[in-house]
Amino acid sequence: MREEDLGVLLPLVRAYCAFYEETEGIPQASDDALLELSRALLADPEREGVQLLARDTASGAAIGFATVYWSWSTLSASRIAVMNDLFVAPSARGGGAAEALIEACREAAAGHGAASLQWSTALGNHRAQKLYDRVGGQRSRWLDYDLPVGDR
Repeated sequence: MREEDLGVLLPLVRAYCAFYEETEGIPQASDDALLELSRALLADPEREGVQLLARDTASGAAIGFATVYWSWSTLSASRIAVMNDLFVAPSARGGGAAEALIEACREAAAGHGAASLQWSTALGNHRAQKLYDRVGGQRSRWLDYDLPVGDR
């Protein structure tokens, strides 16, 4: 991912945000805030994380993205990678882009020394859950919570 990719990334991120606003009621961030996030990752991928872009092999058009953040697990005393976002444009779904993005995230995690790649999805996102089961993801025994701490 490079600065010059942000123009094709933003519509994908916006579509991802719209999906979660519609299905989960999560309010969308502004374009400026989304670009700020992407630029923070570009500026310090070793400490922050990475965004990966999937392109159609025939046309080169951007069709999906994934975001991975670096963190730690106290329980395993190891680095972990958190795949916070995974999105493929509806017109490109079923063509292997999501699987390729997950594999690229796994490779990035391994390259960063992470012991595991972790992610969560909405309880009602059954299509994503089937994908995650198909690629060998294992369901966690943990239940996610969210506590807002500011106005953002």
